[in-house]
Amino acid sequence: MEASVTTCYRHPSYETYVRCTRCDRYICPDCMREAAVGHHCVECVKEGQRSVRQARTVFGGSVPRTAVPLMTYVLMGLNILAYLGELVRPGIVDRFGMLGAGLVGPHGGQYMYESGNIAGFHAIGVVDGEWYRLLTGAFLHLPPGDASFGALPFGMVHILFNMYGLWNLGRVVEAQLGRVRYLALYLLSALGGSVLVYLIAPDVLTIGASGAVFGLAGAFYVINRRLGRDMQAVNRFLAGFLVWMLISAWFTSWQGHLGGLLTGAVVMAALAYAPAKRRTAVQIAGCAVLFVVLVALVVLKTSQLTGGAA
Repeated sequence: MEASVTTCYRHPSYETYVRCTRCDRYICPDCMREAAVGHHCVECVKEGQRSVRQARTVFGGSVPRTAVPLMTYVLMGLNILAYLGELVRPGIVDRFGMLGAGLVGPHGGQYMYESGNIAGFHAIGVVDGEWYRLLTGAFLHLPPGDASFGALPFGMVHILFNMYGLWNLGRVVEAQLGRVRYLALYLLSALGGSVLVYLIAPDVLTIGASGAVFGLAGAFYVINRRLGRDMQAVNRFLAGFLVWMLISAWFTSWQGHLGGLLTGAVVMAALAYAPAKRRTAVQIAGCAVLFVVLVALVVLKTSQLTGGAA
């Protein structure tokens, strides 16, 4: 009695006697994929790949399939695009820079803020509801040759320093946090820097990604402590940042630097020490609470500046 001929389930014209060790279907050499035991068919291999859980870091971030720090590139691109926009329309700085409170006179001149209704003058800045300045200012930088923020003409050096810091710190932090957590850290750090500027120096126009970059520095410190790494080099690195903050206080916004540094460290602590079983929920809650605190500080400061009229 003749044995029945068996053929590949995908190629019926191909006679074969090899079966997939997972689904037991006959497969030809073109459909065979090496497995730990025997061979798998193409469909079983695809199904297995879909069922494999995404690898995650200690902090819950997805391990990227490539080493490309995509979100860092995106943030750098946004800063550079904003800078190019400033070169074309310099008025962008005054319109979107971080300004807590100011007055515009009848002829367009800007003056120190005073509460109350002053004939011919109107308020501008966060105090007048321009809350977007708290974030947009973190994507703007000094135009070439501008010395309005101190005695030294920074110009293009301003954005170059910040992009250098973002590149060096951002790609390390992004690799540990994944894109979503990293973006939340960056934006909250930028916001924290602007809030401290608003609380201490609301009448000073402030721009630059420094607050967010200092936030990444604070996060970098917490990451290394959480991972139990040798802290000597990290401590020297952070000490250098603090020294730079003191030196640059003569011609930059130390409030933005300090606010970003503290916010970044707090956010990273919430991300790093959340319990593994409820990690994502605790991380979201921690970031949300900090966001609410920052918003509340802005509301209270606005009420103080307007005499309770906000």
